[in-house]
Amino acid sequence: MDDKFYVSYNTVHKLVKNLAAKILGSGFDPDVIVAIGSGGFIPARIIKTFINRPIYAVGISYYGVDKKHRDHPTKIQWIDEVADQLRGKNVLLIDEVDDTRATLAYCVGELLSYKPQEIAVLVLHNKLKKKDVEFPPEIRRYYPALEIEDKWIKYPWDAEDIDEHTELERRMLEETGEVRI
Repeated sequence: MDDKFYVSYNTVHKLVKNLAAKILGSGFDPDVIVAIGSGGFIPARIIKTFINRPIYAVGISYYGVDKKHRDHPTKIQWIDEVADQLRGKNVLLIDEVDDTRATLAYCVGELLSYKPQEIAVLVLHNKLKKKDVEFPPEIRRYYPALEIEDKWIKYPWDAEDIDEHTELERRMLEETGEVRI
């Protein structure tokens, strides 16, 4: 088996369902959900099933149209037209993974300019490694579904053969003895 971390759609759904319960149990009541594309789109839509709030999508990228890596994240698509829906509101920011944290922190910084009441951050996976940047002190709520070692994560939305992908997750879990939700 390769040294990748496979995640199936069923696992994503279960992780998000557990996160929704954790968020609601913490007392945080989001007014809106902001999904970072493209990895945050599917978890955001799933959480809407459990926390029925409007979803706004943003696009942040380290890569230009030429596919060359940049030194910092840049906006591809943003939500300026909904600034009034963010001012004074509780915002739940969602992405699939907290790797270097650069994209999440950049997005948090941009959202803070809209003067929300609070921003909470939700990710499916937090990689246990030194981050390139820390969150500002305004971020007091951080919800990772799983904390994992620094491996390449294979999400189902990137799979060309979903049956094979799901089978690879099953075998990975069997080999490691890891139990998922």
